[in-house]
Amino acid sequence: MRILWLCNLILPAVAKELGLEASNKEGWVVGLAEKVLNNQKDGEVTFAIAAPVPASVLASGEDYVEREFDAWGGHAFFYGFREDTDNPHRYEAALEGRMQKIVKHFRPDVVHCFGTEFPHTLAMCKSVPSRSLLVTIQGVCTKIAEVYEADLPKKVVQRLTLRDFLKKDGIAMQKEKFRLRGNSEREALRLAGNIGGRTAWDRAFAENQNPEARYFQLNETLRSDFYDMTWEEKNVEPHSVFLSQGDYPLKGLHYVLLAMPQIQKKFPDVKVYVAGNGITGYETLKQKLKISSYGKYLRELMHQYHLEDKVVYLGKLSGAEMKERYLKSSLFLCPSAVENSPNSLGEAMLLGMPCIAANVGGIPSMFTDGTDGILFEGHCALEKESSSEPKAQEDGEGLARIADHLATAVIEMWSNPEREKEYGRNARAHAMKNHDGHENYRRIMEVYATIAGEGSEGHGADGEA
Repeated sequence: MRILWLCNLILPAVAKELGLEASNKEGWVVGLAEKVLNNQKDGEVTFAIAAPVPASVLASGEDYVEREFDAWGGHAFFYGFREDTDNPHRYEAALEGRMQKIVKHFRPDVVHCFGTEFPHTLAMCKSVPSRSLLVTIQGVCTKIAEVYEADLPKKVVQRLTLRDFLKKDGIAMQKEKFRLRGNSEREALRLAGNIGGRTAWDRAFAENQNPEARYFQLNETLRSDFYDMTWEEKNVEPHSVFLSQGDYPLKGLHYVLLAMPQIQKKFPDVKVYVAGNGITGYETLKQKLKISSYGKYLRELMHQYHLEDKVVYLGKLSGAEMKERYLKSSLFLCPSAVENSPNSLGEAMLLGMPCIAANVGGIPSMFTDGTDGILFEGHCALEKESSSEPKAQEDGEGLARIADHLATAVIEMWSNPEREKEYGRNARAHAMKNHDGHENYRRIMEVYATIAGEGSEGHGADGEA
């Protein structure tokens, strides 16, 4: 069986081969690749990965490069292709020719596209028969576009800093880019014969777009080093909150800042740690020129509520550094306006951390309120509440309500230490089942065999004999 993955990242082993910095994102793709290669048996599976590469890797006029690599005890092929990853909202028809060349060269039985967020998925869907194609949903761009502003005040959405103006990347513009990506996403799903997902939310979306496609439940295998340790209260900084991201509105850092005054009344020593580069800096000329409207808004909230020494940006973290931060923090928080099944929440659950998350998107499919931790009413829930009301919410009303729900959840969590520990134990047990690498590997190979078996009557994914 010949399996071709189409991804938006380069595996660490390939990055090393190409002299590139390895990405820390999409750790679950790395986790699954490790299982596939580690269980590879001679002649049974031939494995290849295709992903966009920087232009520096390609010779002038070259569409893609080929490499072979060894990792985790197995052997695989890599195809690095040209794509404008800085502008994923723009569809390049030329990608179709690149996908066709890769498919013709490798001749896969199954083509597995990871995610709908990038143009290469649509290009691949246009290039191979639907029966040989499996598209798995990661995020859902269509839904992200709908809630991208995440209850921000209108003045913040409409404001353009110098950086926003020059880059044509203000909040409203970012939302429009996701809308355009959503158009490509829906077209790709309509072309797919097989769709994979992991939540009731993404299944409903997939079936709405393509009721004729088969839907497969495919849970994710996370990075291997998150399975072997557990969170212990004695090792944490008291009343420290950890967020895995906070650099754009969808991730909801503004909800947290607005909740902080209420939390501080009960727990004055509360501190928030955010992975990723800080976007609120304003000390140097360069920082002033680079600040976005959202970064400026976060800065305004921090100044208004005297939170400058309460919020710490940690910069870009490796997998090991992320794990260390989880284990040092007393609470993991996922306050996003929408998510499907965030890997960061899965990692925190695997470690047995106390967790709080917004009750949005697919999160309830992976995290049980009152058992694994606490779900608070987030953006989508408030949209549903207000949808039956004739009167629209005033500017900022939804934001204040969500911040209040969030603060109440944090106070409830920290006010009951024994219940907090029980949540962590339950979350770990739930996550160990959802993210069971052996079971998830067995399941994905079962799906591949089903798709390949049905496609074997024809001519392979390239349509040739």
